[in-house]
Amino acid sequence: MVEKISEVEEIIKILNEDFVRELEATMIYVRNAFIMDQCDPSRVTEDIAVDEMRHMNWLADLIVKRGGKPRMVHKELDFGGEDLKSQLEWQIALETEGIESYKQQIDAIDDAEVVGVLKHIVDEEKRHRKEFSMRLERIKE
Repeated sequence: MVEKISEVEEIIKILNEDFVRELEATMIYVRNAFIMDQCDPSRVTEDIAVDEMRHMNWLADLIVKRGGKPRMVHKELDFGGEDLKSQLEWQIALETEGIESYKQQIDAIDDAEVVGVLKHIVDEEKRHRKEFSMRLERIKE
């Protein structure tokens, strides 16, 4: 059996990595929503950006409750290109990356509250990926 992560400092570190990933997704989605040339994908992307901000709030709450501070430092952002197809493909990839990362954390972390929040985020990220995939299919038709 794999030993679970229970050290508070390590959990805070992981949650901060998640917080930054949600921050980056929020900024990418907001920017892309402004420049998308079709209304429906733009609105959906903007709505999902709001969901990502809510995830940031949940993660920040977990971080602060454990004695940490949310980190706001992020890498240079990749917006996935200038056309709708490449933006949606990139957004799907970001959601998939987040889902896989959260699933690993759920299996590794020994903190029921954190695991519960991460499971809820995974469910939403799966819905986001589906929404982006549906829009991508429509433009391929």
